[in-house]
Amino acid sequence: MVTFTLDGREVTAKPGQSIWDVATGRGLVIPHLCHKPSPGYRPDGNCRACMVEIEGERGLAASCIREPAEGMVVQTQSHRAKAARKAVMELLLADQPEKASAHDRSSHLWDMAQAVGLQQSRYPTLEAERIPLLDDSHIAMRVNLDACIQCGLCVRACREVQVNDVIGMAGRGHDAYPVFDFDDPMGESSCVACGECVQACPTGALMPAARLDDAQQGDSRDHDRDVKSICPFCGVGCQVSLKVKGDKVISVEGINGPANEGRLCVKGRFGYDYIHHPHRLRVPLIRREGAPKGLNVDPGKWQDVFREATWDEALDMAAKGLGRLRDQHGGRSVAGFGSAKCTNEEAYLFQRLIREGFGHNNVDHCTRLCHASSVAALMENVGSAAVTATFNEIKNADVAIVIGANPIENHPVAATYFKQFAKRGGKLIVMDPRGQALKRHAAHMLQFKPGADVSMLNAIMHVIVQEGLADTQYIQAMTENWDAMRTHLANFAPEKMEAICGISAETLRAVARDFASAKAGMIFWGMGVSQHIHGTDNSRCLISLALMCGHVGRPGTGLHPLRGQNNVQGASDAGLIPMFLPDYQTVSDDSLRARFSALWGGAAIEAQKGLTVTEILDAVHAGDIRGMYILGENPAMSDPDVTHARDALAKLEHLVVQDIFLTETANYADVILPAAAFYEKSGTVTNTNRQVQMGRPAVPPPGQARQDWAITVDLARRLGLDWRFSHPSEVFAEMAQVMASLNNITWARLEAEGAVTYPSLSPTDPGQAIVFADAFPRAEGRARFAPASVIAPDELPDADYPMVLTTGRQLEHWHTGAMTRRALVLDAVEPEANCALHPATLRRLGVEPGGMVRLSTRRGSIVVMARADRAVSPDMVFLPFAFVEAAANILTNPALDPYGKIPEFKYAAVRVEAAAESVAAQ
Repeated sequence: MVTFTLDGREVTAKPGQSIWDVATGRGLVIPHLCHKPSPGYRPDGNCRACMVEIEGERGLAASCIREPAEGMVVQTQSHRAKAARKAVMELLLADQPEKASAHDRSSHLWDMAQAVGLQQSRYPTLEAERIPLLDDSHIAMRVNLDACIQCGLCVRACREVQVNDVIGMAGRGHDAYPVFDFDDPMGESSCVACGECVQACPTGALMPAARLDDAQQGDSRDHDRDVKSICPFCGVGCQVSLKVKGDKVISVEGINGPANEGRLCVKGRFGYDYIHHPHRLRVPLIRREGAPKGLNVDPGKWQDVFREATWDEALDMAAKGLGRLRDQHGGRSVAGFGSAKCTNEEAYLFQRLIREGFGHNNVDHCTRLCHASSVAALMENVGSAAVTATFNEIKNADVAIVIGANPIENHPVAATYFKQFAKRGGKLIVMDPRGQALKRHAAHMLQFKPGADVSMLNAIMHVIVQEGLADTQYIQAMTENWDAMRTHLANFAPEKMEAICGISAETLRAVARDFASAKAGMIFWGMGVSQHIHGTDNSRCLISLALMCGHVGRPGTGLHPLRGQNNVQGASDAGLIPMFLPDYQTVSDDSLRARFSALWGGAAIEAQKGLTVTEILDAVHAGDIRGMYILGENPAMSDPDVTHARDALAKLEHLVVQDIFLTETANYADVILPAAAFYEKSGTVTNTNRQVQMGRPAVPPPGQARQDWAITVDLARRLGLDWRFSHPSEVFAEMAQVMASLNNITWARLEAEGAVTYPSLSPTDPGQAIVFADAFPRAEGRARFAPASVIAPDELPDADYPMVLTTGRQLEHWHTGAMTRRALVLDAVEPEANCALHPATLRRLGVEPGGMVRLSTRRGSIVVMARADRAVSPDMVFLPFAFVEAAANILTNPALDPYGKIPEFKYAAVRVEAAAESVAAQ
């Protein structure tokens, strides 16, 4: 600690604190413009608005970058310091538009001007011909550099916080301004629309387009209220501040949550307006008598197929239909799909309804389609299905592997931490059959052959064993089955595996040495690892790789499967899976079932594991399942071989769909129940980091739509269950009785703190970012090595289908597109179904970029626009799955991993041809 005098009082400062930090912490107001006191932003000191006087020094000092020294005497309110700050502010105001016509009448600049007693400037304005013109080339943001003060905050936001490296400064002196790439219009640059620069700008020079009128005038405080909630898209779990005017969300900003530290991506910042789309379901709907089932309903013109109903009529019909099947054919004739888009409380109620109301475990959700194989491997070998360390822990790592994941597009905010890690010298190892933007930050980029994960990872582990790089002390103390693993790896020399995986032996050896010799290493993986018939084996290899290097349980170490949906972790924790009760308590354990039965009023809980997502639809075709209750899932788009899935939905005798839009799945419904979107409801969600966070309603649901938990409770009562929940907090309290992961986490605490990481060891512990330092939750506290052999993908290329199809997401779109394709900005940036092919492949086909190609597999065929992308190998095609008009899952292979029961979305043999209707896109 440093002791110094501040405005006549003796104060102390911690190492690294600036004079500005200490003064602000004591309630003093020192103006600042180029300094943003938020995580990730370093002070710069270039605006000179925060000058203070230091005894014995000739010049004034910028308080944001000056650290106090022992015995220093500082005056923040001296006449000289105040006069200097006011002069700086007046000079800056000279070139600003008048406040009445400002781009942001409530900008930070005008707040600081008021703090020093200024409303206008006496100095002349900049010559008109030197004032930059409006840049309105981007649909989401406006660039009005007549308000720019050259503070550099947008540059730091882009280059240091988000690490996108799009914005820089160009020009000299008074003519220096921010530019995008090589002075391109913003909308034509490589900007990814994260909006970090907009949130950082202190003047309104960069503003959300939605907050400006046609005259480019606006006011960032022109809203009625701010509501803190959680982004509803990916598993990162960014905390957001929703700006609400009337009953409409008009903009979103990031706030300092444990996962995002104020950052957002394009979906989180600009994808909010889907909740106001005219396609929102507003009243319950019942299928008209005789209306055929099929993908034949326009979400905006449903009246020919459905009719409006009252809530009582719709709930009665839903319950009677499901209840009739239960009574006539047994409870197993009805199954349920819940949703990772709903809250923890809603997931818990849904699985309880199926188990208690129908007496079986045939309930599942989209975890089956993303990380089920990862969960299988983690449960088997680590004893826990959640991550062993938060992704933020990469700040303490020396090396990190990212495999089968494209976080820059799928988890953009998490990716900022990975890019910062590489920027400060960490070794980032990227492994993916498809090139990606993270490649330019990587020390090693291993673009291996699709489906060859096990051969590559076993070769790396072979080197670690062969060269004596394994952490034998950790292995002896914390693991089991090492001898079998070591013997198994002897057959996987890099020289033997390089032909199989496509990576040179030299590179495999270098990666092995870098990872094993690091003091702290992390492994992150995505669905490129899990969505294979050998997905569980892939995850087993990653677990073994971390264990043999001792990279678990310490700062900067850990295993982290990056979760896809916003609450897929929480929904799985809450028991929305067929083989586990809440908190991964197996349904086959008599004592565990008895505990839940007692809590659920004596309900008989079946000991048999239930069917998974794809197995349930197979059972529909077999005639064993006749009715379904589907909440917030869209299997008519998300399941593999989706024609098979759609045929199953059409065959159901009674289908109840609960959703916010008339989705492709709702096309097949007999009863549709209109639900509230996430920004319209109360409840908790759990992100990929194990952080339980509080979501709050910002606006009411449209029309008669209701919160999902309330609909499920009413349906349960009509099915004969004595449920008396009146608020989600009561559901959370019940969950806490049977879920040890929620120990010390209460609703009241989450309301106050916003987020708590589990496990939390006391009512004041923020939670443990790192787990398993001393033992694993397995027999004898040891993790297990699981040898994995090379298994070929289910369907290999041949003469008829000579290329490999892989699928995934794009930055702007999420999952099946139900939300993002109804968000104005997101749909405008990426409006058309597309696939990516190597330029050489397009030349061979005689197709220009933007032309149409036909993709065909053994299951179906689609026509889609083709883009040239050198990140895709010449024998591969990448196809996003958000577009119903070219649905990727018409083509995908339903073959399952035998352990996780996850389909092989990432590999199918495909034929690519120039389409007869090939016309270049505009």
